[in-house]
Amino acid sequence: MQQLSVVILAAGKGKRMVSDLPKVLHSVGGRPLLGHVLATASGLQAVARLVVHGHGGEAVKATFASEQGVLWVEQAEQLGTGHAVAQALPLLGDGGVVLVLYGDVPLIRAETLQPLVAAARQDRLALLTVELADPTGYGRIVRDDREQVQRIVEEKDATPSERCLCEVNTGILAVSAARLRGWVAELNNDNAQGEYYLTDVIALAVRDGVPVEPFTVTEPLEVQGVNDRRQLAELERFYQARQIEALLANGATLLDPARIDIRGAVTTGKDVVIDVNVVFEGTVRLGNRVRIGPFCVLRDVVIGDDVEILSHCRIEDAEIGPGAQIGPFARLRPGARLAAGVHIGNFVEVKKSSIGPGSKVNHLTYIGDAEIGANVNVGAGTITCNYDGANKHKTIIEDGAFIGSNSSLVAPVRVGKGATVGAGSSVSRDVPDGSLCLTRAPRKDVANWERPVKPKKG
Repeated sequence: MQQLSVVILAAGKGKRMVSDLPKVLHSVGGRPLLGHVLATASGLQAVARLVVHGHGGEAVKATFASEQGVLWVEQAEQLGTGHAVAQALPLLGDGGVVLVLYGDVPLIRAETLQPLVAAARQDRLALLTVELADPTGYGRIVRDDREQVQRIVEEKDATPSERCLCEVNTGILAVSAARLRGWVAELNNDNAQGEYYLTDVIALAVRDGVPVEPFTVTEPLEVQGVNDRRQLAELERFYQARQIEALLANGATLLDPARIDIRGAVTTGKDVVIDVNVVFEGTVRLGNRVRIGPFCVLRDVVIGDDVEILSHCRIEDAEIGPGAQIGPFARLRPGARLAAGVHIGNFVEVKKSSIGPGSKVNHLTYIGDAEIGANVNVGAGTITCNYDGANKHKTIIEDGAFIGSNSSLVAPVRVGKGATVGAGSSVSRDVPDGSLCLTRAPRKDVANWERPVKPKKG
């Protein structure tokens, strides 16, 4: 089987985006446009992925610096799509097939492209087209009386009758590398735009007797490019609809599918229920019978079976064990690891800490850089004082300990098994197992004390 190389054209500036950010770095579903296209190319098992960059090229390359196996090609002058492809061809041999994609057409699927690649391997030029009710701005597909594709005409060069055609060019094509190299060398810029059109290779293929096999995509938004903010918003909604359909197909209950955003990858177990205005980012794994309340944000989390997350929680880079209950208004920061049956209540923040089975941190508390054992109760207003202004220190609370409300645990410090810290204490030394720690100041009552009052205005 002939090897596949993918050339991705990503040199456009995107003036209509009205942005300093290169167009292909704008995001859909939390991922840059170009990132979607690179992922699709990987899904096709391409042996080479070449990105032709121009405006903002350094920023584009920096964004994808960790992406393996990408070759970067500069198009110093933007002289058209044919010129862009010409910049990449020196890096390709004559063997194999070339698929041309676009960095601002993010939602094209590998399954849509596979038939094109297969056809190109049979020494055909495979072309992806789409029918549009309003084809304004697009190059029209011109067929002969036998419905064979003859050429593509850009709108500015089209006759009035050609402009009435509704089948348009997506720009996506696949053909043998040797054929493409020869045809690109023949391109000229004798047109209204003064550019080298890649679309002109269609007529050259017809001239040389190479079959042009069109494939028509059924969903126009799959091949829509991004040229302005409106189109970006349209593709965001289309992308979200795809993700929601996948969740529903896997058995999740979404109380309002129109009010959930997925900006990464979400997997769900059985009988998961998700309320409105929940945002998923990164990689999220939900176990069986998980319930997520409204207005929550979950990023890079693993959640066990039978967990309930109440409203307005933010959870990031955390692991939550089975049967835990979180929120409302709780924040789990990176490194939070909660065991089975843990309760985290309202206005509690947990950062880089492990909390053992059955422990409860129910109100108005900060837990940072801590190890908390099993069946510990942490009272309202407790703070682990983990930062001394230069370094972070660890707090250890062992099994069965009880921390009274409004306590400060000044790390490094250990509270032993079964120990009790009285409410209002400031603990800066270890508390032995089973003991009671009290650090309150002695009470003082002042009899007949007169509260200050404001002087009366004259």
